[in-house]
Amino acid sequence: MNALAGTNRNFRNAARILGLDAKIEKSLLIPFREIKVECTIPKDDGTLVSYVGFRIQHDNSRGPMKGGIRYHPEVDIDEVNALAQLMTWKTAVADIPYGGAKGGIGCTPRELSRSELERLTRVFTQKIHDLIGVNTDVPAPDMGTNAQTMAWILDEYSKFHGHSPAVVTGKPLDLGGSLGREAATGRGVVYATEALLAEYGKSIKDLTFAIQGFGNVGSWVGRLIHERGGKVIAVSDITGAVRNLNGINVPDLFKHKEATGSLNNFTGGDAMPPNELLVHECDVLIPCALGGVLNRENAGNVRAKFIIEAANHPTDPEADEILSKKDVIILPDIYANSGGVTVSYFEWVQNIQGFMWDEEKVNNELRRYMIRAFGNIKNMCHSHNCNLRMGAFTLGVNRVARATLLRGWEA
Repeated sequence: MNALAGTNRNFRNAARILGLDAKIEKSLLIPFREIKVECTIPKDDGTLVSYVGFRIQHDNSRGPMKGGIRYHPEVDIDEVNALAQLMTWKTAVADIPYGGAKGGIGCTPRELSRSELERLTRVFTQKIHDLIGVNTDVPAPDMGTNAQTMAWILDEYSKFHGHSPAVVTGKPLDLGGSLGREAATGRGVVYATEALLAEYGKSIKDLTFAIQGFGNVGSWVGRLIHERGGKVIAVSDITGAVRNLNGINVPDLFKHKEATGSLNNFTGGDAMPPNELLVHECDVLIPCALGGVLNRENAGNVRAKFIIEAANHPTDPEADEILSKKDVIILPDIYANSGGVTVSYFEWVQNIQGFMWDEEKVNNELRRYMIRAFGNIKNMCHSHNCNLRMGAFTLGVNRVARATLLRGWEA
């Protein structure tokens, strides 16, 4: 089941639990706007190459649309649609005044030079600049993009609209980025994990963890868990995998990855096949990479007691059912990884006010938002006798439906 079908299925289950009218259910599923553009650039050798860029703007009933831009070869319209819809529910679960959007370009960024990436980003921005904006749609980094990408978008957008730092978030600090933004998604995952474990009388320092993905999110999750005394026993990414049942020194692994670009040949653990990580024995499994990694083929072999969805849509619905029957507790992505968009909201607020916060305030506010959201999800679970995923979906969908109706949807 692809990401869009899985996301739609979760939405429809939530709509049924809430008893939504069929007309508003259909309205909430249909994106506000779909944008598809051709981006042709000269390569460094003078040849021309074309890429397809997408921006799906799903819903704006609760505020400007918000969502990342990813550069990845598997970017397609269905994936971007699913991620845009997930952003709508995620911003509602976090209770920040945004709707959902997502964008992407089907390319392989590591095969492009820095100058080629800049040209591609500027051409994409030229094609969509009239459809994004501070009060319309605010992009952010995602897979394959970073603060530098946002700096190029800001600069290109400002050529048309004047200096507009709040048009993107996840920017470099020198251009109005927020302290704490780089670590925000990973830090939010850890706050969410602490909230969940507390429900079961457990804490991070008592448990073992396996982390799939060691990019920005996974590396911060690992370092923060290590800092709290948790035992990270296995880590994997596209370069390889390493395990140490006595606990990996995650800061040392991070330094090794920074120096070599790979997890291979790390002396603080043993190499293992990357495909074994998801089924490695551990207390807590944290997927931080691509979607759909937990599926009907491997779900039955998962040995973790808790799964924290730091990636977007890492568990397809068939795997969800298998894992539920095994009594695995899953903390869903639309809550677990909402720290990034929450601190993006803080950045947007700071840019609009022209007043920047210190990092302690950013982190304290993030923790407050994550704890409050978890309590709201638990309330929905009790009200509707459902699991955490449906608790989060009913919370998000209900808030968006109410905002839509209050704005006069039937008028």
